[in-house]
Amino acid sequence: MAGQATITPWLKAAFRLPDLLYRHGLGWVLGRRFLRLLHVGRRTGTRHATVLEVVRHDPRRAEFVVVSGFGPHADWLRNVEAGNTVEVTVGRHTFVADHRRLDREEAFAVMADYERRNRLIGPVVRRALSWLLGWRYDASALARWRLVDQLPMVALRPAQPSVGDD
Repeated sequence: MAGQATITPWLKAAFRLPDLLYRHGLGWVLGRRFLRLLHVGRRTGTRHATVLEVVRHDPRRAEFVVVSGFGPHADWLRNVEAGNTVEVTVGRHTFVADHRRLDREEAFAVMADYERRNRLIGPVVRRALSWLLGWRYDASALARWRLVDQLPMVALRPAQPSVGDD
């Protein structure tokens, strides 16, 4: 089960740092490595902010891919999939976003590419993923398939105007 481990105070602080930067207008220092997702609670209607690591940025499609590290039941993912308006800030750029969940094959390719691009910090990435997954992630193909089955990936890009919008 994802997120079974206890979150220590220093880990909580580390997770909050990117959000603090965004809240104080300093999100640009994170470049395109993290994005801030503003979403509306599906039951409460309350606005929430969640900062997520970008595992792929496709400039041709203006698309950013993120992982739901706490699985398919993460509140931000459920709120996004409920169809409410989603706003994304990456660096200094903010846009209303459309989303799509990646299929298994595309998610596998994205994760393989992410791991290749982050070879130097591979041990840290594998340890973090192991913590999120609740089992030892070794970056093998079999483990990667298991990971994409457990942790959904979502692509976010600027929303296309609806027919009739001015």
